[in-house]
Amino acid sequence: MRIAQVAPLYESVPPRGYGGTERVVSYLTEALVDFGHRVTLFASGDSRTRASLEAMAPRALRDAPGIRDSLAPHVRMLGAVYRRAKEFDVIHCHTGYLGLPLARYAGTPTVVTLHGRLDLPEAEPCYREYAPSALISISDAQRAPLAEIPFLATIPHGIPQALYPFRERSAGYLAFVGRISPEKRVDSAMRVARDAGLPLRIAAKVDPADRAYFESEIRPLLASMPNVEFLGEIGDGAKAELLGGATALLFPIDWPEPFGLVMIEALACGTPVIARRRGSVPEILREGVTGFLCETEAEMVNAVERLPEVDRRSCREEFEARFSDRVMAAHYLDVYRRLLAGRVRAHMDVDEFSVVEQPSGA
Repeated sequence: MRIAQVAPLYESVPPRGYGGTERVVSYLTEALVDFGHRVTLFASGDSRTRASLEAMAPRALRDAPGIRDSLAPHVRMLGAVYRRAKEFDVIHCHTGYLGLPLARYAGTPTVVTLHGRLDLPEAEPCYREYAPSALISISDAQRAPLAEIPFLATIPHGIPQALYPFRERSAGYLAFVGRISPEKRVDSAMRVARDAGLPLRIAAKVDPADRAYFESEIRPLLASMPNVEFLGEIGDGAKAELLGGATALLFPIDWPEPFGLVMIEALACGTPVIARRRGSVPEILREGVTGFLCETEAEMVNAVERLPEVDRRSCREEFEARFSDRVMAAHYLDVYRRLLAGRVRAHMDVDEFSVVEQPSGA
């Protein structure tokens, strides 16, 4: 199958540091190549892939000096994609609603995976205008605000099995990985670690928009808590080491998280997750099997005490069964084929899919 993958240009594919969407695009692209398909990746020029790379910007916009209009390169890229639409059997866009006006007039079917939150008031009229479109959600919670808009499927993210090796034993600390922002609630993670009597290691980036929050709210907490170590932004290798050594990942979010990639990264290592019951969290974690669902910080402290009840091997097995890159790619291939065959209904669930394809040469 000839497949175009269209990535955002903000980060390289995969990102060198923090960046969820571009990371998932990379995992999906490489898995599709493993399955023997002809994949063209439209992305920034500093991306790394075994697919055919079409560089739509010299490098990731985040690292490009002087960028004042990040939308213009995306519009240019989508124009280039749809000028070549006849070269592909399927176009798979990860740029939100930007490509929908062009997709409507292209003969090649477009699949659109929505990676962000959909509970913003401007979203519903936009998706209604272009319904029916081949929309994919990454969790049922993500699409809940668009209850009247048809989706083809919910397909959870997946990551390569070898990227985060399983660790049988932890090193006795807690971990927080993500962004420093109010909705991620790193302050909660710090207090939970303090009250549970365990060290906390924080690997997180600070966006310019959150710099004032970090300086006024988080830096004073760091100064007052000697059990907390702030590592800054780290890459995949360091993250695998951090998550693998953690007794648990703390994920005390306070917003409707569409997915939360770091949760499955932790599970791949065998590391359970302690999280607030927000957004996609209840769809990803199994209470008492791969972690604990909490509301308050006191409940999270109690969950830390219950961590010996969780088998790290069970966390890894759950990851392999539900959240590997091969599982994700097989789900998408099923959608592509059903779309091309004209057999797609307005809504399908992942449970309906049969994951049977193996990589070429396997």
